[in-house]
Amino acid sequence: MRRYEITEQEWTKITPLLPGQAGSAGRKALDNRLFINAVLWIARSGAPWRDLPERFGNWNSNYRRFRRWAQAGVWKQVFDALQEPDLDWVMIDSTTVRAHQQAAGQKKVVSSNKH
Repeated sequence: MRRYEITEQEWTKITPLLPGQAGSAGRKALDNRLFINAVLWIARSGAPWRDLPERFGNWNSNYRRFRRWAQAGVWKQVFDALQEPDLDWVMIDSTTVRAHQQAAGQKKVVSSNKH
């Protein structure tokens, strides 16, 4: 596995969410994993699309596909599927977390100005 590539476990989770599946309308995407890896390379390296390595194919084709998926909500579904842990069920309060004594704030200064 190369740097920045999707793991087998992550790939298994998101495959059913991706466009171009057998039985769905439109063109079949045989290279979804390569495309996902291209997007991860861009996101994790911070490079512009034009610097996408040739092994991923044409940078402009990948960029246009990325935009189409974003507009169609595909990325939201992927992020939701990979989100761990489910933070909607986590609750932290003062009975489980203790603050450092200095976190209590500044001591009050009593003013001696009386009129």
